[in-house]
Amino acid sequence: MRETTTDETAISAALETLAAAPRLIVALDFDGTLAPFADDPSQVGALPGSWAAVLTLHRAKDTEVVLVSGRPLGSLASVTHAPEDMALVGSHGVEWRVDGHDEATLTEDELRRVARIGAALDEVGERYPGVVIEHKPAGHGVHTRRVSAEVAAQANADASRAAHDADPDVLERGGKDIVEFAVRHVTKGDAIARLRELHGADAVFFAGDDVTDEDAFRVLGDGDVGVKIGPGETRAGYRIADPAALTGVLKQLARARATR
Repeated sequence: MRETTTDETAISAALETLAAAPRLIVALDFDGTLAPFADDPSQVGALPGSWAAVLTLHRAKDTEVVLVSGRPLGSLASVTHAPEDMALVGSHGVEWRVDGHDEATLTEDELRRVARIGAALDEVGERYPGVVIEHKPAGHGVHTRRVSAEVAAQANADASRAAHDADPDVLERGGKDIVEFAVRHVTKGDAIARLRELHGADAVFFAGDDVTDEDAFRVLGDGDVGVKIGPGETRAGYRIADPAALTGVLKQLARARATR
């Protein structure tokens, strides 16, 4: 695991170097990164300063901005109000909106698997008031933000058993107050690797806060910059405190990229 620094001077220097890359991908998680968390996922929004910097980067020459989220593609588009020509990757890399075109890749068998797992998790959710089952195109999320840690642990254990009984090949992954069960074994790291190839990028900037973002940090190379938001073990080279701190990072990158 690479050494992680919180040194602001080091972060600033890395951004200036990154901004000089001939072709750059700026990939960003949304919840907990561009936007603070909220109990109601439909009511969150990107911090205004961060979003202004994102739009500046989106307009910059030879720069591809991509929002890479665990949210379903439709939900991501709805809460961000992203321009139609901004690339979106939803469901941890299963769903893609690239060049304004939606891409759905689930097979009929995968859709049947999603339905079976969802039905099993709904039964678990009925036993735990306050636990929310979120149905996604490629899987389902068990949200426990509104219940105690003890209830969350029991609900997650029951959900895991139910999901694996319904589909032994289901992919289980944890996050902040959520456990997800998916039928497609792809990660944000797979998405970053694919984006790099699609756009012929010379460098990648990625910022994220959750356990699932570690898959993206894992595929970053020496010329890339990964920024971890908040606490927790990470493979990112840099760490900042919270989404508010990311605003300054994005503003600096946007200024440097726009004036290179």
